[in-house]
Amino acid sequence: MRTIRYILQKEFRQIFRNKTMLPMIFMVPIMQMLLLVFAATYDIKRIDLVVVDHDLSSTSRELIAKFDGIPFFNVVKLEQSEKLAEANLLKDEGDAVLIFPTNFERNLIRDDKTQVQLLINAIESNSAQLIFSYSSNIIAGYNKHIIAEWKGIPEFTPPSQVKISENYWYNPELDYKWFMAPGILAVLVTVIGMFMSGMNLVREKEIGTIEQLNVTPVKKYQFIIGKLVPFWVIGLFDLAFGLTIAWLVFDLPIVGSLFTLFFMAGIYLISVLGLGLFISTVTDTQQQVMFVAFFFMMIFILMGGIFTPVESMPVWAQKIDHLNPIYYFMRIMRMVVLKGSGFFDLLKEFIALLILGITFLSLAIWRYRKTA
Repeated sequence: MRTIRYILQKEFRQIFRNKTMLPMIFMVPIMQMLLLVFAATYDIKRIDLVVVDHDLSSTSRELIAKFDGIPFFNVVKLEQSEKLAEANLLKDEGDAVLIFPTNFERNLIRDDKTQVQLLINAIESNSAQLIFSYSSNIIAGYNKHIIAEWKGIPEFTPPSQVKISENYWYNPELDYKWFMAPGILAVLVTVIGMFMSGMNLVREKEIGTIEQLNVTPVKKYQFIIGKLVPFWVIGLFDLAFGLTIAWLVFDLPIVGSLFTLFFMAGIYLISVLGLGLFISTVTDTQQQVMFVAFFFMMIFILMGGIFTPVESMPVWAQKIDHLNPIYYFMRIMRMVVLKGSGFFDLLKEFIALLILGITFLSLAIWRYRKTA
């Protein structure tokens, strides 16, 4: 223990003397939480709508007014033809085109039915789905208004009618920032653990001190513990720092137990630090560490369920995701912070992270050669 204590003292002094380490410890959480949460937050605030009205009737004007009265929609242009309206989509000057055909109102009065066409820019699929959903609700609401105005409200409601009341759990306001903040925190812990632990050992190689450490009587496990524990502590500190920022800035509720969250984070950091240490054993420069770690980070993040649900991925990708530690930690963060899940609710994730942590750490210890 005495040897490990001296190694830890040396590592902490070396970390705080490094001019690039301290900015990473304090500035990375601030930048990621204050910028990335807003950048990754998916919420439509403005939908530019182009209208083509061939009917020019009171009914079409009333429906256009319904769209223009919604805060999300902004009628930017009234075009004379579909071709001109589509040109706005090509120039990215409109998000959707609403087309009223000729005899729109006459067909509605004569046949009790009519048609309206909606063209949506679907380059961003999530935006297109939201635009279609909002538009469908507006048109359906206007349809009910017409039925009530033209044919009268039915005096009797059949008793078999089913009424649906909605209640959203865990995020009742559907605030996307609450969904993204735990995910960004998971990315933060991963970046700190993988990059900093890998770069620290390689830096010893670059400045030549690794040879001096190798000829000392320090055992391999003592050296590994001394290298990993400081960044394990720093990772937990940054998690606490990021949670504080999320609570103060986004009013993020922390429903679950902080003890459970930090215990799971400690297990997760073992796997991430082990992977970072393993990368450092197969590389010789900090630049190589950055490239290799960035390769793994991109795969882990994109397949971890931060932006898209893992359940929507192909079956083969979901099976590969079982080797992705950030996939499990992402679920843990959101389940503990937003749902209030306990340890036994996360038992499967705990076992998976424990197995991955032991595997990565064992590979790093096996690959590291302490030679004179």
